[in-house]
Amino acid sequence: MGEQAVALAKAVKYSSAGTVEFLVDSKKNFYFLEMNTRLQVEHPVTECITGLDLVQEMIRVAKGYSLRHKQADIPINGWAVECRVYAEDPYKSFGLPSVGRLSQYQEPIHLPGVRVDSGIQPGSDISIYYDPMISKLITYGSDRTEALKRMEDALDNYVIRGVTHNIALLREVIINSRFIEGDINTKFLSDVYPDGFKGHKLTENERNQLLAIASSLFVAFQLRAQHFQEHENSRVPIIQPQVANWQLSVKLHDEVHTVVASNSGPTFSVEVDGSKLNVTSTWNLASPLLSVSVDGTLRTVQCLSREAGGNMSIQFLGTVYKVHILTKLAAELNKFMLQKAAEDTSSILRSPMPGVVVTVSVKPGDVVAEGQEICVIEAMKMQNSMTAGKTGKVKSVRCKAGDTVGEGDLLVELE
Repeated sequence: MGEQAVALAKAVKYSSAGTVEFLVDSKKNFYFLEMNTRLQVEHPVTECITGLDLVQEMIRVAKGYSLRHKQADIPINGWAVECRVYAEDPYKSFGLPSVGRLSQYQEPIHLPGVRVDSGIQPGSDISIYYDPMISKLITYGSDRTEALKRMEDALDNYVIRGVTHNIALLREVIINSRFIEGDINTKFLSDVYPDGFKGHKLTENERNQLLAIASSLFVAFQLRAQHFQEHENSRVPIIQPQVANWQLSVKLHDEVHTVVASNSGPTFSVEVDGSKLNVTSTWNLASPLLSVSVDGTLRTVQCLSREAGGNMSIQFLGTVYKVHILTKLAAELNKFMLQKAAEDTSSILRSPMPGVVVTVSVKPGDVVAEGQEICVIEAMKMQNSMTAGKTGKVKSVRCKAGDTVGEGDLLVELE
Protein backbone atom coordinates (compact mmCIF):
# COMPACT_ATOMS: atom_id res chain seq x y z
CA MET A 1 0.00 0.00 0.00
CA GLY A 2 2.76 2.40 0.93
CA GLU A 3 4.58 1.79 -2.35
CA GLN A 4 1.39 2.32 -4.36
CA ALA A 5 0.57 5.53 -2.47
CA VAL A 6 4.06 6.95 -3.09
CA ALA A 7 3.89 5.92 -6.77
CA LEU A 8 0.57 7.74 -7.11
CA ALA A 9 1.93 10.93 -5.53
CA LYS A 10 4.99 10.85 -7.78
CA ALA A 11 2.87 10.30 -10.89
CA VAL A 12 0.97 13.54 -10.31
CA LYS A 13 4.07 15.38 -8.98
CA TYR A 14 2.44 15.87 -5.59
CA SER A 15 4.70 17.38 -2.91
CA SER A 16 2.88 17.83 0.39
CA ALA A 17 1.16 15.79 3.05
CA GLY A 18 -1.62 13.66 1.59
CA THR A 19 -3.77 10.65 2.38
CA VAL A 20 -4.45 7.77 0.03
CA GLU A 21 -7.40 5.51 0.89
CA PHE A 22 -7.79 1.88 -0.12
CA LEU A 23 -10.44 -0.79 0.30
CA VAL A 24 -9.28 -4.26 1.37
CA ASP A 25 -11.16 -7.51 0.67
CA SER A 26 -11.27 -10.70 2.75
CA LYS A 27 -8.20 -12.06 0.91
CA LYS A 28 -6.13 -8.97 1.70
CA ASN A 29 -6.32 -7.66 -1.87
CA PHE A 30 -6.48 -3.88 -1.82
CA TYR A 31 -8.05 -1.40 -4.21
CA PHE A 32 -7.56 2.33 -4.66
CA LEU A 33 -10.47 4.41 -3.39
CA GLU A 34 -9.40 8.07 -3.35
CA MET A 35 -6.67 10.49 -2.43
CA ASN A 36 -7.15 13.51 -0.18
CA THR A 37 -4.63 16.29 -0.69
CA ARG A 38 -4.36 16.94 3.03
CA LEU A 39 -3.97 15.18 6.35
CA GLN A 40 -6.93 13.07 7.39
CA VAL A 41 -8.48 13.23 10.87
CA GLU A 42 -6.77 9.91 11.66
CA HIS A 43 -3.28 11.41 11.40
CA PRO A 44 -2.82 11.45 15.23
CA VAL A 45 -2.71 7.63 15.12
CA THR A 46 0.35 7.82 12.87
CA GLU A 47 1.90 10.52 15.05
CA CYS A 48 1.46 8.40 18.20
CA ILE A 49 3.20 5.30 16.83
CA THR A 50 5.97 7.12 14.92
CA GLY A 51 6.69 10.09 17.18
CA LEU A 52 6.53 12.46 14.20
CA ASP A 53 4.66 15.77 14.05
CA LEU A 54 3.02 15.47 10.63
CA VAL A 55 1.55 18.96 10.74
CA GLN A 56 4.98 20.46 11.31
CA GLU A 57 6.43 18.41 8.46
CA MET A 58 3.60 19.55 6.15
CA ILE A 59 4.26 23.21 6.97
CA ARG A 60 8.02 22.78 6.42
CA VAL A 61 7.45 21.23 2.97
CA ALA A 62 5.03 24.03 2.06
CA LYS A 63 7.79 26.51 2.95
CA GLY A 64 10.16 24.77 0.56
CA TYR A 65 12.24 22.68 2.95
CA SER A 66 13.02 19.06 2.16
CA LEU A 67 11.89 16.21 4.37
CA ARG A 68 14.17 15.55 7.33
CA HIS A 69 13.41 11.80 7.39
CA LYS A 70 13.83 8.79 5.17
CA GLN A 71 11.25 5.99 5.24
CA ALA A 72 13.79 3.68 6.87
CA ASP A 73 14.23 6.19 9.71
CA ILE A 74 10.57 6.09 10.73
CA PRO A 75 9.86 3.63 13.58
CA ILE A 76 6.56 2.01 14.47
CA ASN A 77 6.23 1.64 18.23
CA GLY A 78 3.16 0.44 20.10
CA TRP A 79 -0.46 0.73 19.03
CA ALA A 80 -2.89 3.63 18.73
CA VAL A 81 -6.63 3.78 18.14
CA GLU A 82 -8.90 6.73 17.42
CA CYS A 83 -12.60 7.25 18.10
CA ARG A 84 -14.56 10.04 16.47
CA VAL A 85 -16.82 11.48 19.14
CA TYR A 86 -19.91 12.88 17.41
CA ALA A 87 -23.04 14.75 18.41
CA GLU A 88 -25.18 11.90 17.15
CA ASP A 89 -27.83 9.61 18.61
CA PRO A 90 -26.54 6.04 18.10
CA TYR A 91 -29.96 4.59 18.92
CA LYS A 92 -31.39 6.16 15.76
CA SER A 93 -29.99 4.48 12.63
CA PHE A 94 -26.58 4.21 14.38
CA GLY A 95 -26.22 8.00 14.46
CA LEU A 96 -28.79 10.63 13.50
CA PRO A 97 -27.54 14.17 14.24
CA SER A 98 -28.13 15.86 17.58
CA VAL A 99 -28.04 19.61 18.13
CA GLY A 100 -27.86 21.80 21.18
CA ARG A 101 -25.46 23.72 23.39
CA LEU A 102 -22.69 22.05 25.36
CA SER A 103 -23.58 22.87 28.95
CA GLN A 104 -20.65 20.93 30.36
CA TYR A 105 -17.56 19.56 28.64
CA GLN A 106 -14.57 17.80 30.19
CA GLU A 107 -11.97 15.84 28.22
CA PRO A 108 -10.25 12.77 29.74
CA ILE A 109 -6.76 14.16 29.15
CA HIS A 110 -5.75 13.43 32.76
CA LEU A 111 -5.51 9.72 31.90
CA PRO A 112 -2.25 8.15 30.66
CA GLY A 113 -1.88 7.58 26.92
CA VAL A 114 -4.84 9.81 25.99
CA ARG A 115 -4.91 12.59 23.39
CA VAL A 116 -7.91 14.71 22.40
CA ASP A 117 -7.98 16.91 19.29
CA SER A 118 -10.91 19.32 19.49
CA GLY A 119 -11.87 22.95 19.13
CA ILE A 120 -15.00 22.49 21.23
CA GLN A 121 -15.50 24.46 24.45
CA PRO A 122 -18.30 24.52 27.05
CA GLY A 123 -21.08 26.71 25.68
CA SER A 124 -20.37 25.76 22.06
CA ASP A 125 -23.42 25.37 19.85
CA ILE A 126 -23.85 22.22 17.75
CA SER A 127 -25.84 23.25 14.66
CA ILE A 128 -27.77 21.23 12.10
CA TYR A 129 -25.76 22.94 9.36
CA TYR A 130 -22.26 21.83 10.40
CA ASP A 131 -20.17 18.71 10.92
CA PRO A 132 -21.37 17.03 14.14
CA MET A 133 -17.86 15.95 15.21
CA ILE A 134 -17.07 16.94 18.78
CA SER A 135 -13.53 15.59 18.94
CA LYS A 136 -11.00 13.00 17.92
CA LEU A 137 -10.18 10.81 20.92
CA ILE A 138 -6.90 8.91 20.59
CA THR A 139 -5.33 6.41 22.97
CA TYR A 140 -1.88 4.91 22.73
CA GLY A 141 -0.36 1.83 24.38
CA SER A 142 2.45 -0.65 24.09
CA ASP A 143 0.11 -3.03 22.24
CA ARG A 144 -3.47 -3.23 20.93
CA THR A 145 -4.85 -4.58 24.22
CA GLU A 146 -3.48 -1.67 26.25
CA ALA A 147 -4.61 0.92 23.69
CA LEU A 148 -8.17 -0.45 23.69
CA LYS A 149 -8.31 -0.63 27.49
CA ARG A 150 -7.17 2.98 27.70
CA MET A 151 -9.84 3.93 25.17
CA GLU A 152 -12.47 2.18 27.30
CA ASP A 153 -11.37 4.20 30.35
CA ALA A 154 -11.18 7.43 28.34
CA LEU A 155 -14.74 7.05 27.05
CA ASP A 156 -15.98 6.42 30.60
CA ASN A 157 -14.23 9.60 31.78
CA TYR A 158 -15.48 11.84 28.95
CA VAL A 159 -18.06 14.38 30.16
CA ILE A 160 -20.39 15.76 27.47
CA ARG A 161 -23.64 17.40 28.55
CA GLY A 162 -26.21 19.30 26.49
CA VAL A 163 -26.16 17.18 23.33
CA THR A 164 -26.67 13.49 22.62
CA HIS A 165 -23.39 11.77 21.70
CA ASN A 166 -22.19 8.43 20.36
CA ILE A 167 -19.94 7.35 23.24
CA ALA A 168 -22.21 4.40 24.09
CA LEU A 169 -21.76 2.93 20.59
CA LEU A 170 -18.02 3.65 20.48
CA ARG A 171 -17.49 1.87 23.77
CA GLU A 172 -19.52 -1.16 22.72
CA VAL A 173 -17.53 -1.48 19.50
CA ILE A 174 -14.11 -1.46 21.18
CA ILE A 175 -15.09 -4.16 23.70
CA ASN A 176 -16.78 -6.37 21.08
CA SER A 177 -14.93 -9.67 20.68
CA ARG A 178 -15.01 -9.46 16.87
CA PHE A 179 -13.47 -6.00 16.90
CA ILE A 180 -10.82 -7.02 19.43
CA GLU A 181 -9.82 -9.97 17.23
CA GLY A 182 -9.73 -7.76 14.12
CA ASP A 183 -12.66 -9.56 12.47
CA ILE A 184 -14.20 -6.42 10.96
CA ASN A 185 -15.67 -5.32 7.65
CA THR A 186 -17.92 -2.61 6.27
CA LYS A 187 -21.01 -4.53 7.46
CA PHE A 188 -19.80 -4.75 11.06
CA LEU A 189 -22.61 -2.65 12.60
CA SER A 190 -25.45 -4.35 10.70
CA ASP A 191 -23.98 -7.79 11.45
CA VAL A 192 -23.45 -7.18 15.18
CA TYR A 193 -26.61 -5.13 15.70
CA PRO A 194 -29.16 -6.46 13.14
CA ASP A 195 -32.05 -4.84 15.05
CA GLY A 196 -30.23 -1.56 15.62
CA PHE A 197 -28.07 -0.43 18.51
CA LYS A 198 -29.72 -0.94 21.90
CA GLY A 199 -26.90 0.01 24.26
CA HIS A 200 -24.84 -2.20 26.54
CA LYS A 201 -26.51 -5.47 27.50
CA LEU A 202 -25.93 -5.91 31.21
CA THR A 203 -24.87 -9.23 32.68
CA GLU A 204 -26.49 -10.17 35.99
CA ASN A 205 -23.37 -9.08 37.88
CA GLU A 206 -23.22 -5.75 36.02
CA ARG A 207 -26.92 -5.18 36.65
CA ASN A 208 -26.42 -5.73 40.38
CA GLN A 209 -23.44 -3.35 40.33
CA LEU A 210 -25.55 -0.66 38.64
CA LEU A 211 -28.42 -1.12 41.10
CA ALA A 212 -26.01 -1.00 44.05
CA ILE A 213 -24.32 2.17 42.75
CA ALA A 214 -27.66 3.86 42.00
CA SER A 215 -29.00 2.97 45.46
CA SER A 216 -25.83 4.25 47.13
CA LEU A 217 -26.12 7.51 45.19
CA PHE A 218 -29.76 7.86 46.22
CA VAL A 219 -28.91 7.44 49.90
CA ALA A 220 -25.86 9.75 49.59
CA PHE A 221 -28.08 12.49 48.16
CA GLN A 222 -30.64 11.93 50.93
CA LEU A 223 -27.95 12.15 53.61
CA ARG A 224 -26.53 15.34 52.10
CA ALA A 225 -30.02 16.88 52.10
CA GLN A 226 -30.25 16.35 55.87
CA HIS A 227 -27.28 18.65 56.52
CA PHE A 228 -26.88 22.36 56.00
CA GLN A 229 -24.19 24.87 56.85
CA GLU A 230 -23.72 25.77 60.53
CA HIS A 231 -26.70 23.68 61.61
CA GLU A 232 -24.85 22.89 64.83
CA ASN A 233 -25.13 26.54 65.86
CA SER A 234 -28.78 26.90 64.86
CA ARG A 235 -31.18 28.10 67.55
CA VAL A 236 -33.85 25.89 66.00
CA PRO A 237 -33.49 22.31 67.22
CA ILE A 238 -32.75 19.89 64.40
CA ILE A 239 -34.08 16.35 64.68
CA GLN A 240 -31.93 14.04 62.57
CA PRO A 241 -33.78 10.94 61.38
CA GLN A 242 -31.85 7.86 62.38
CA VAL A 243 -32.08 5.35 59.53
CA ALA A 244 -29.93 2.28 59.95
CA ASN A 245 -31.14 0.54 56.80
CA TRP A 246 -32.68 2.16 53.75
CA GLN A 247 -35.31 -0.11 52.25
CA LEU A 248 -35.65 0.82 48.60
CA SER A 249 -37.62 -0.18 45.52
CA VAL A 250 -35.54 0.20 42.35
CA LYS A 251 -37.00 -0.08 38.84
CA LEU A 252 -34.75 -0.84 35.89
CA HIS A 253 -35.96 -2.00 32.45
CA ASP A 254 -39.52 -2.48 33.77
CA GLU A 255 -38.24 -4.82 36.48
CA VAL A 256 -38.58 -3.87 40.15
CA HIS A 257 -35.82 -4.90 42.56
CA THR A 258 -35.78 -4.90 46.34
CA VAL A 259 -32.70 -3.17 47.73
CA VAL A 260 -31.52 -2.62 51.30
CA ALA A 261 -28.66 -0.18 51.85
CA SER A 262 -26.69 0.98 54.86
CA ASN A 263 -23.52 3.02 55.13
CA SER A 264 -20.44 3.16 57.28
CA GLY A 265 -18.28 6.11 56.32
CA PRO A 266 -17.46 6.04 52.58
CA THR A 267 -18.64 2.44 52.17
CA PHE A 268 -22.22 1.37 51.52
CA SER A 269 -23.32 -2.18 52.19
CA VAL A 270 -26.03 -2.94 49.63
CA GLU A 271 -28.21 -6.02 49.29
CA VAL A 272 -29.77 -6.40 45.82
CA ASP A 273 -32.38 -9.15 45.56
CA GLY A 274 -30.45 -11.09 48.19
CA SER A 275 -26.96 -10.47 46.74
CA LYS A 276 -24.65 -8.40 48.96
CA LEU A 277 -22.24 -5.83 47.53
CA ASN A 278 -19.92 -3.23 49.07
CA VAL A 279 -19.77 0.13 47.28
CA THR A 280 -16.99 2.56 48.16
CA SER A 281 -16.33 6.08 46.87
CA THR A 282 -15.45 9.60 47.95
CA TRP A 283 -19.09 10.48 47.15
CA ASN A 284 -18.23 13.91 45.78
CA LEU A 285 -21.74 14.57 44.49
CA ALA A 286 -20.73 17.89 42.91
CA SER A 287 -18.30 16.18 40.52
CA PRO A 288 -19.55 15.10 37.08
CA LEU A 289 -17.42 11.95 37.39
CA LEU A 290 -17.62 9.48 40.24
CA SER A 291 -15.02 6.75 40.71
CA VAL A 292 -16.63 3.82 42.51
CA SER A 293 -15.32 0.49 43.78
CA VAL A 294 -17.86 -2.34 43.83
CA ASP A 295 -16.39 -5.32 45.67
CA GLY A 296 -12.96 -4.27 44.39
CA THR A 297 -14.03 -3.65 40.78
CA LEU A 298 -13.40 -0.04 39.77
CA ARG A 299 -16.11 1.75 37.81
CA THR A 300 -16.42 5.33 36.60
CA VAL A 301 -20.03 6.52 36.50
CA GLN A 302 -21.82 9.77 35.77
CA CYS A 303 -25.09 10.85 37.37
CA LEU A 304 -26.60 12.82 34.50
CA SER A 305 -29.88 13.78 36.14
CA ARG A 306 -31.87 13.26 39.31
CA GLU A 307 -35.50 14.18 39.98
CA ALA A 308 -37.47 14.50 43.19
CA GLY A 309 -39.87 11.84 41.93
CA GLY A 310 -37.13 9.21 42.04
CA ASN A 311 -36.01 9.22 38.39
CA MET A 312 -32.25 9.06 37.95
CA SER A 313 -30.14 8.81 34.75
CA ILE A 314 -26.76 7.16 35.22
CA GLN A 315 -24.06 6.62 32.61
CA PHE A 316 -22.59 3.19 33.39
CA LEU A 317 -20.28 1.24 31.06
CA GLY A 318 -20.90 3.92 28.43
CA THR A 319 -24.68 3.50 28.28
CA VAL A 320 -27.18 5.80 29.98
CA TYR A 321 -29.65 3.86 32.14
CA LYS A 322 -32.86 5.30 33.53
CA VAL A 323 -33.45 4.10 37.08
CA HIS A 324 -36.48 4.84 39.25
CA ILE A 325 -35.69 4.70 42.98
CA LEU A 326 -38.21 5.12 45.79
CA THR A 327 -38.26 4.26 49.45
CA LYS A 328 -40.39 1.25 50.29
CA LEU A 329 -43.20 3.47 51.63
CA ALA A 330 -43.12 5.80 48.61
CA ALA A 331 -43.21 2.81 46.25
CA GLU A 332 -46.32 1.44 47.96
CA LEU A 333 -48.06 4.81 47.63
CA ASN A 334 -46.88 5.22 44.03
CA LYS A 335 -49.03 2.25 42.99
CA PHE A 336 -52.08 4.48 43.34
CA MET A 337 -50.74 7.09 40.88
CA LEU A 338 -52.26 7.14 37.40
CA GLN A 339 -49.91 6.24 34.55
CA LYS A 340 -49.72 8.30 31.36
CA ALA A 341 -51.00 6.34 28.35
CA ALA A 342 -48.37 5.55 25.73
CA GLU A 343 -48.65 7.36 22.38
CA ASP A 344 -49.62 5.32 19.29
CA THR A 345 -46.48 5.94 17.27
CA SER A 346 -47.70 3.93 14.24
CA SER A 347 -50.28 6.62 13.36
CA ILE A 348 -47.98 9.62 13.62
CA LEU A 349 -44.65 10.63 12.16
CA ARG A 350 -42.41 12.78 14.32
CA SER A 351 -39.05 14.21 13.37
CA PRO A 352 -36.30 12.04 14.93
CA MET A 353 -33.89 15.00 14.90
CA PRO A 354 -33.71 18.75 14.34
CA GLY A 355 -33.39 19.69 10.69
CA VAL A 356 -34.90 21.28 7.59
CA VAL A 357 -37.76 19.73 5.59
CA VAL A 358 -36.52 19.16 2.02
CA THR A 359 -39.60 17.56 0.48
CA VAL A 360 -43.07 16.38 1.52
CA SER A 361 -44.45 13.59 -0.67
CA VAL A 362 -48.03 13.31 0.63
CA LYS A 363 -51.13 15.43 1.24
CA PRO A 364 -54.28 14.91 3.34
CA GLY A 365 -56.44 12.14 1.92
CA ASP A 366 -53.58 10.21 0.30
CA VAL A 367 -53.36 6.48 1.03
CA VAL A 368 -49.82 5.41 1.96
CA ALA A 369 -48.26 1.97 2.38
CA GLU A 370 -46.09 0.89 5.28
CA GLY A 371 -42.50 1.93 4.59
CA GLN A 372 -43.47 4.52 1.96
CA GLU A 373 -41.49 7.76 2.01
CA ILE A 374 -43.48 10.59 3.56
CA CYS A 375 -40.90 13.38 3.66
CA VAL A 376 -37.17 14.07 3.70
CA ILE A 377 -35.35 15.87 6.55
CA GLU A 378 -31.87 17.34 6.05
CA ALA A 379 -29.46 17.76 8.94
CA MET A 380 -25.66 17.87 9.20
CA LYS A 381 -25.33 17.73 5.38
CA MET A 382 -27.28 14.46 5.30
CA GLN A 383 -30.77 13.80 3.91
CA ASN A 384 -32.90 11.35 5.88
CA SER A 385 -36.01 9.69 4.47
CA MET A 386 -38.99 9.53 6.84
CA THR A 387 -41.36 6.64 6.14
CA ALA A 388 -44.87 5.56 7.17
CA GLY A 389 -45.11 3.18 10.13
CA LYS A 390 -48.26 1.50 8.77
CA THR A 391 -50.65 1.47 5.81
CA GLY A 392 -53.35 4.11 6.11
CA LYS A 393 -54.86 7.41 4.97
CA VAL A 394 -53.13 10.71 5.64
CA LYS A 395 -55.19 12.73 8.13
CA SER A 396 -53.03 15.85 8.32
CA VAL A 397 -49.68 17.23 7.19
CA ARG A 398 -48.03 19.58 9.68
CA CYS A 399 -44.97 20.65 7.69
CA LYS A 400 -43.91 21.91 4.28
CA ALA A 401 -40.67 22.12 2.32
CA GLY A 402 -38.31 24.66 3.83
CA ASP A 403 -39.65 24.39 7.39
CA THR A 404 -37.17 24.05 10.25
CA VAL A 405 -38.30 21.32 12.65
CA GLY A 406 -37.13 20.20 16.06
CA GLU A 407 -36.66 16.73 17.45
CA GLY A 408 -40.07 15.23 18.25
CA ASP A 409 -42.08 17.72 16.16
CA LEU A 410 -45.21 16.23 14.56
CA LEU A 411 -44.82 15.99 10.78
CA VAL A 412 -47.69 13.83 9.49
CA GLU A 413 -50.68 12.15 11.13
CA LEU A 414 -52.52 9.07 9.77
CA GLU A 415 -56.14 8.12 10.42
